[in-house]
Amino acid sequence: MLGASLRKLREDRGLTREVAGFHIRASESKISRMELGRVGFKTRDVEDLLTLYGVHDDAERRGLLEMVREANTPGWWHKYGDVLPGWFVTFIGLEEAASVIRTYEVQFVPGLLQTAAYARAVIRLGYPDDPEESIEHRVHLRMQRQERLRQKNGPRLWAVIDEAALKRPIGGEGIMREQLQHLLEVSMLPNITVQVMPFKFGMHAAEGGAFTILRFPESDLSDVVYVEQLWGALYLDKREDIDPYLTAMEQLCVESTTPGGTAEIIGDLLREM
Repeated sequence: MLGASLRKLREDRGLTREVAGFHIRASESKISRMELGRVGFKTRDVEDLLTLYGVHDDAERRGLLEMVREANTPGWWHKYGDVLPGWFVTFIGLEEAASVIRTYEVQFVPGLLQTAAYARAVIRLGYPDDPEESIEHRVHLRMQRQERLRQKNGPRLWAVIDEAALKRPIGGEGIMREQLQHLLEVSMLPNITVQVMPFKFGMHAAEGGAFTILRFPESDLSDVVYVEQLWGALYLDKREDIDPYLTAMEQLCVESTTPGGTAEIIGDLLREM
């Protein structure tokens, strides 16, 4: 989260990215990439930016410079570099750092709640020409992302799933049955809440599509909204961009099923099978 800290320091000083870039002999776009965590950090650049931003306290500087080392240490997900698009690497890093993950999905069960068989079917749809080895590597990555949810200090996951995603028979009836049963089981975990946006509500606050809101334990860091597109993603961290998504998510949670209602809908679907 070094990039977000640097952005806050810059904005608190009322400086533009262009001014910051000039100070470290770089472009405005490099400052933008640094603040979004999409580029490696050089200690000298960060030292110069901290001076520009008025950070002179030794302890504060040491803490932020230590973050340079941490940010440049490859995460576990880097071993999946052969199947990870660059725009998704940023998301996994943010997901790992988040304390609260709120997501709304329309077409599929959220990746963090997928079974291996369901994930395999979804991935094959997206990468029909990939060899089996590549497909399995992608499945393993998705399963690895889920591990943190079961850790003692894992994040809180709050997922709202459109009813359409639960009725779409991805992979066939057997895989879908297993997936629905899995949703029932994980929804019982204390840090996971699963709600369903039922058809009966018709139009709702998130007609624009799926999105994820990531919140971090550091109170001075803003939320990040992730919106995935066909071959890329948007990362939004400015208040004016985040607020509409927060409002939509709150409205979705109000209109969606209670945990008991979620179990009822999933149970009905299982019985229909």
